[in-house]
Amino acid sequence: MTTRPCPGAASFLLLVSTATACGGAERPTAPGASPGPAPAGWTLVFSDEFDTPGALDPAKWGYEIGYVRNQEAQYYTSRSENVRAEGGNLVIEARKEPYQGHGYTSASINTLGRFEFRYGRVEVRAKLPTGNGTWPAIWMLGTSRKQVGWPACGEIDVMENVGFEPNRIHGTVHTAAYNHVQGTAKGASVTVASPWEDFHVYAMEWYADRIDVFVDGQKYFTFRNEGTGSAAWPFDKPQYLLINLAIGGSWGGQRGIDDTRFPHRYLVDYVRIYQQR
Repeated sequence: MTTRPCPGAASFLLLVSTATACGGAERPTAPGASPGPAPAGWTLVFSDEFDTPGALDPAKWGYEIGYVRNQEAQYYTSRSENVRAEGGNLVIEARKEPYQGHGYTSASINTLGRFEFRYGRVEVRAKLPTGNGTWPAIWMLGTSRKQVGWPACGEIDVMENVGFEPNRIHGTVHTAAYNHVQGTAKGASVTVASPWEDFHVYAMEWYADRIDVFVDGQKYFTFRNEGTGSAAWPFDKPQYLLINLAIGGSWGGQRGIDDTRFPHRYLVDYVRIYQQR
């Protein structure tokens, strides 16, 4: 999400129509329900089911505030108008409104300083917004970002989508050696049927030797540790999770912003992070 994926990234066409858990059938969650059984071999270490209406749990989530990156059009806030738990879901709502000198508002949440981890499985069940100008993402950054900067800290994009390509989901990795600035970012994409109509499970598994990215249990991208050092593989240090909805920007705004589609609602049923037993 810090940057758009490399235009030369590999593309895979995989049509997915129903949300399924990794390797199995759909696992619906009812409001008030606790997480179901962990995938075989994994232990749940962090979760939010968003079953308590109102403000998010401050022990789990912090907020980015203001104008942050990528020439995006929105101002990020922590207001309930832009981010809240409602109906058993996290709601990130992008609004067309004047605010702090910007024409749009939205939200970006993260676990920085609250939950950081090395290696594991991230699983997020979400329904995406759509329309020209939208840019929802689920992604991770190294906790060393303030010390070493981007992209040396490492970035893992579990899911990105831009409204002008509404059915395409992207998974991408950025490092000092492989990033969009150099035209060398590593990634792939997959076609998902109408991800704005149904919830899908976006997941990533991070091991010492590789990173695998999935939609509904279907793996479509693997990035391997070449063993050549931190420029290619900075992923031996902790990372934190971010979920945001950007409007416009260097990638999301390439075909303009459709002002007739606001407000946009990005819904997340749950966030679950596992580590191997």
